[in-house]
Amino acid sequence: MAAEAAEFIRERSGVEPKVAVVLGSGLGAFADDIQNAVSIPYADIPHFVRSTVEGHAGRLVLGKIGDTPVAVQQGRFHYYEGYSMEQVIFPMRVFSQLGIGAVILTNAAGSLKSEMPPGQLMLITDHINFMGVNPLRGPNDERFGPRFPDLSSVYDSGFQTLIAKEAEAIASKHKIGDIIHRGIYCALSGPTYETPAEIRLFRLLGADAVGMSTVPEAIVASHSGMRVAGISCITNYAAGMTEEPIDHSEVMETGERVGEIFRELLSRTIKAIGN
Repeated sequence: MAAEAAEFIRERSGVEPKVAVVLGSGLGAFADDIQNAVSIPYADIPHFVRSTVEGHAGRLVLGKIGDTPVAVQQGRFHYYEGYSMEQVIFPMRVFSQLGIGAVILTNAAGSLKSEMPPGQLMLITDHINFMGVNPLRGPNDERFGPRFPDLSSVYDSGFQTLIAKEAEAIASKHKIGDIIHRGIYCALSGPTYETPAEIRLFRLLGADAVGMSTVPEAIVASHSGMRVAGISCITNYAAGMTEEPIDHSEVMETGERVGEIFRELLSRTIKAIGN
C-alpha cells in the first residue's frame, strides 16, 4: 500500500523529496513558503485517511525550500481521532518508499517547566511513550526495518546541533532571547488534556512537555532508517501549572503568534540539511 501511495505522489508532483516535514496544530502556515508547490489533498492519495482536527488542513504539499525538495504534511493523523496506529503512521511508510532520508516532526505541546513558557520552542531530545500502544506492534515487514529496533537515538544528535545553531542565529538576528529549549516529550493518546495529578507524575518521570502525537511517527521513521528531528511549539502550560483552564483555541493562537520565527527556523534547517 505504501508503494502504491508513493507512486501516486511521484506521478502527481514530479518531485523527489529529500526532507519530509509534519506540521502540528497551528503551524500549517509554513506550507505557504514552499516554492513551485504541488498540493495533493489526503483524500486523493491511495490509503491516506483525512485530518479531522482544527488547524490541520489535510493535504500533502511538495516543492522546494531553497534548493531542497520537500514533502510537507499540512496536518497529521492522530490516534485519538479513532484511526488505527497503522493509519496514523502510514505517511512515514510512504516517505520511506519515496526515498526520503530525513523527517522533521513538529507539534503543539504543553510545558511542564515554569522556565519554558508558551511561545517558546523545544527541541525534542528523547520521548516517553504513554500512549498505551506501540506503532510497530504486529507482523514486522523486514523491508522497512528489524523486528526489535533500537530506540537509543531516535532524535538525531547531528540535527539537534544543527537546529540549535540555526535558532541561535535567528535569535541574534532579531535581537531576542533564547527561543529554543531542549527536552523530553511525553506522548499520550488524548483527546482529553492531562489531569494535574498526571502532570505531577510526568514531571517526576523527567518529562518536559506533553502532547498527543509525534512519538508513533518518530518510532516508525527511525525504524525505516530515516534521520529524525522533533520540534515542539510550546502553546500552553500543562494542567495544574497555572490557574487557567486549557483550551484548543489557545493552542491555535499561540502557534500562529510564534509562526514567523517557527517558519524561519524550519526553512533554515531544511536548507542546511539539503546542503
